[in-house]
Amino acid sequence: MAEQDVPVEGSDSVAERQQFPAREVVDEPTGVAGLADGPTGVAHPADEDVAVVEQAGQRPGGEKRGAEPDEAVGVPEDAGPDAAGEPAAAPVPGGAGRRATALALIDDDELRGALEAILLVVDEPVTEILLAQVLEQPTERISAMLQRLSAGYTAAGHGFELRRAAGGWRLYTRPEYATYVERFVLDGQSVRLTQAALETLAVVAYKQPVTRSRISAIRGVNCDGVIRTLVTRGLVEECGTEPESGAFLYRTTTLFLEKLGLDTVAQLPPLAPFLPDDVEEIADAPR
Repeated sequence: MAEQDVPVEGSDSVAERQQFPAREVVDEPTGVAGLADGPTGVAHPADEDVAVVEQAGQRPGGEKRGAEPDEAVGVPEDAGPDAAGEPAAAPVPGGAGRRATALALIDDDELRGALEAILLVVDEPVTEILLAQVLEQPTERISAMLQRLSAGYTAAGHGFELRRAAGGWRLYTRPEYATYVERFVLDGQSVRLTQAALETLAVVAYKQPVTRSRISAIRGVNCDGVIRTLVTRGLVEECGTEPESGAFLYRTTTLFLEKLGLDTVAQLPPLAPFLPDDVEEIADAPR
């Protein structure tokens, strides 16, 4: 802002001059209006003239007052950059523009390769929704491609297959090559479930949710230790309590379905073919 030297009465020295900011003066018929002489003869702007200048859209220094930060100048609130005369901003890398480009560029061959690469490194069945999120593709397209991959592996006669299990998809070796895989993996050392553990696991699988007392009643022996072993191995888990007795209920886990290659427990084989013909007589026999 420009400044002007105003001499102070009774002083001839330039060093004793006082600096005052220049102010706009509105001319009136009588000359300089709105200025009142102070005791020292220095002119100060009158309040009412400052108000007139402010209402005219100017600051006392004669500059046009700009719009406040919260005020819009001639542009609607919902108008975009073009409405204000500014060019539209380019999409930010990694934003929606980039994702749309990725969705448009990926083809079936690239999608197939990406799915195969992911399926080779997963340690548990992976869902279609998760694959769709990772690959930024529609779930329907992922599902259709998985079905095509599964059918293609089966038709080609590979030693592995893509199978749906435990609510997701995973690669499995084919049953006809199980002996070779077992020989390679086990190499003479195997950790198997005991007969008691297998029987207890079968009872839980077909009767779940079931209490320990019910399992013991079916097997005819105490099964507390076996239940603890199955829980430790992640094949059985607690799933609440029985309302009447407050006893813990047990059910099979997702790991159980994964190990058996099943999607749900509804795919378990029926028990009827494995039951003896006189099962009712055995059940009613006195003990």
